Amino acid sequence: MTKKKKTKLNNSRRKFIKTSAMLTAASALPLFNINHAWSQDVVFDGEPFDAGGAELKLGEWGGFWEEFMRDAFINDFESRYNCTISYDGAWPWFPKFIAGGEKNPAYDICNWNIPEMVKTANSGDFFMSPDEIASSIPNGKNVWDFAKATGVGLTWAFGQYCYVYRSDMIDPGITDFKQFWEDRFSGMRGTYITSNTLQMVFFLASCQAYGKDAYDLEAGYEAMKNAMPAKISDFTGNMQTLVERGEVQIGVQWEGEVYLQMDKGIPVAPFIWEHQKPLLTQTHTVSKYSDPVQKKLALAYVNEKLDPKFMNKAGETFYLRPTIKNAQLPELLTSKGVTNDANALDGLHTPDWSFYLENEDDIVETCNEIFAS
Repeated sequence: MTKKKKTKLNNSRRKFIKTSAMLTAASALPLFNINHAWSQDVVFDGEPFDAGGAELKLGEWGGFWEEFMRDAFINDFESRYNCTISYDGAWPWFPKFIAGGEKNPAYDICNWNIPEMVKTANSGDFFMSPDEIASSIPNGKNVWDFAKATGVGLTWAFGQYCYVYRSDMIDPGITDFKQFWEDRFSGMRGTYITSNTLQMVFFLASCQAYGKDAYDLEAGYEAMKNAMPAKISDFTGNMQTLVERGEVQIGVQWEGEVYLQMDKGIPVAPFIWEHQKPLLTQTHTVSKYSDPVQKKLALAYVNEKLDPKFMNKAGETFYLRPTIKNAQLPELLTSKGVTNDANALDGLHTPDWSFYLENEDDIVETCNEIFAS
């Protein structure tokens, strides 16, 4: 039996039910004229244009992220392009894309994490390719190659996965991925619910660390069992709180959240994962079949996200690293030893999300049972 076929029988039944439901929904969609305006090629030359009050449908994160984007980016963008951005922070977006279908996209542009984005792309011809996006905008020529590694959208910012640990409570510190499982941390470890991408990546990294490769699911399940008892958080902000309270001494995290706590004077330190070096990415997709004006606005939106000035703002606020070669890093990042050069990106890893999604039902069900036990 091959590694990608190693799933439980009931997993196949669940997939059949979900696939049938999607096909039923798709069959109800109206037929579209293949000569519709969206079939035209659209590029953005870098010059702001008058969109005539057009609406750009955007999927982005909500909360503080939305507040930042509106103040630092969106308000000015709407004014300069004479458009209105319809902002939807109500993730997930996958079911909305499926409901509308390829030719009637729920959004013209989205910023999201890779698993849901790949799941959507695997379900239909929804998006422009990374190469198509990059070649259609001026700033596309400045991106590092790994910005296209998803095969779906164009990554504009990222951070590395790590452990956060209480430097005042842990002596010696953390120097290896497998130290998470040491007896001294029993009941003081922290990870995430199975719908959080950080837990997905942690699980796959554990398969790699304890199994024959990243596809060794049984090794990953055994690693999750051996990590219990642990605090299971829903999002990174909650993990920050658990660490500040001392309820978690070592937790799964990404570097930006740790740097933020360090600069607040909280006694924490990161251990950046080295055995795989996976990334937490911010990646934009552009809908392939959006109308020409909306598609051009979406490309302009991505192009301006890749501007060095905006990259600096994002770095100062979220401690995000840029994916463009000509960015100047803020002191908040350089003081942590972060650089923006080809050598700094050596060995960065994108998990096999298609494999994960093929086995998602089994992974989620098994890990949830382990977390609840």
